[in-house]
Amino acid sequence: MPAISNQKPPLATGNWPQKTDSPQPVALGIIYLVDMGNTFKTALLLTALTLFLLFMGQVFGGQRGMEIALGLAVVMNFASYFFSDKIALAMYRAQPVTREQLPRAYEVVERLTQKMGIPMPKMYVIPTDSPNAFATGRNPQHASVAVTEGILNLLNDEELEGVLAHELGHVRNRDILISSVAATLAGAITMLARMGYWASLFGGMGGRDDRGRGGGFTGLLMLILAPIAATLIQLAVSRSREYQADATGAKLTGNPYALASALKKLDAYSKRIPMQASPSTAHLFIVAPLLSGVSLASLFSTHPPIAKRIERLTGRPAELDS
Repeated sequence: MPAISNQKPPLATGNWPQKTDSPQPVALGIIYLVDMGNTFKTALLLTALTLFLLFMGQVFGGQRGMEIALGLAVVMNFASYFFSDKIALAMYRAQPVTREQLPRAYEVVERLTQKMGIPMPKMYVIPTDSPNAFATGRNPQHASVAVTEGILNLLNDEELEGVLAHELGHVRNRDILISSVAATLAGAITMLARMGYWASLFGGMGGRDDRGRGGGFTGLLMLILAPIAATLIQLAVSRSREYQADATGAKLTGNPYALASALKKLDAYSKRIPMQASPSTAHLFIVAPLLSGVSLASLFSTHPPIAKRIERLTGRPAELDS
């Protein structure tokens, strides 16, 4: 078990308002609106993925082709859904901790889970100085929360509470299930595009006449564009869940400014000490371990920009350290 510091970093909230006994009314009013908007957006994006799958099935293989692609995608994502927590925890060498080993974080999570009415998750520490955290598990009964040594040493108590509330928001909102559904639909679309491409080459789209009218080219175009479109929608689902978890965490603690302050610190320090992470698990972390630009690359990011997340939490533009 690595040495874990239980010392509390000093308060360093800068210009953020200090926490009071009552919630911040203006900021929390914005949070409630954001929460409702994110729920609608996620439902809309999942519906778009489903309709896209139906369209692709109709274009390439009819109902039979769609059923085959969806079946394959379900099988492929089944293992990911049920074993993603064990895979992610092992990948980052996360080690389980008890209340005695990490009382500071353990007490916060206990208090928050009692307030939310969900079971206490298993707690883990990742031995790295890069500040980050993630939650995983297919439902609240099989959840785990992991924090790095770096985040424990960086954040004060209120900021750490905000981060842990965000992670528990992912658990309560069943974001692993939502991500799995999105990945299944996107995977089915990708497989269907591949099947349709080969079918177009060998007459599956109407035979020689279709090929003469450019069926092979159409199949190649769909092979390229369909997976990109599906992936963009899938990643948009992931970004909407980050906003949702921010909103849940802010409502749970009644202090959106603490989470905003934590995000600002994490953004700055994660760039100084980057997290070595796999792209397949990057979406789990509270801040993206793989840095991306603000141009076209942002479309393929699993996380919204930190500045936008802070602005949604506080209702005012964020000033980040360069």
